[in-house]
Amino acid sequence: MLNKKRLLIATLFGLIFGFVCWWLAASSAPLVWFIAASIILGRTLIGFAIGISILKMKWWLHGIIIGALFSLPMAFNAFFVPGKEMTIFVGTIVMGIIYGFLIELFTTVIFKAGVE
Repeated sequence: MLNKKRLLIATLFGLIFGFVCWWLAASSAPLVWFIAASIILGRTLIGFAIGISILKMKWWLHGIIIGALFSLPMAFNAFFVPGKEMTIFVGTIVMGIIYGFLIELFTTVIFKAGVE
């Protein structure tokens, strides 16, 4: 059964962390609009996926797995940045893991909207 509270909270925190991620990525140089949109939407998608997932596992592991999986497509864009390919690739996945963990932390632990 879909938990609407969980879906809303997780998606909202995905959006918030999307803006945080965009701000961090743009701190060294401005980003073109489609890269910014990709970052924000990618992190929001992590939150949405966490919100609709009905997998029964520990909350922290769930966030880590979803964060890593949904960061992979965005991480492959790193190969278009000459000289920083692996740094950005690994960094994107690591940050996705962190954001997935944090989204799940806020959703499940703080707002008590766990999987039913």
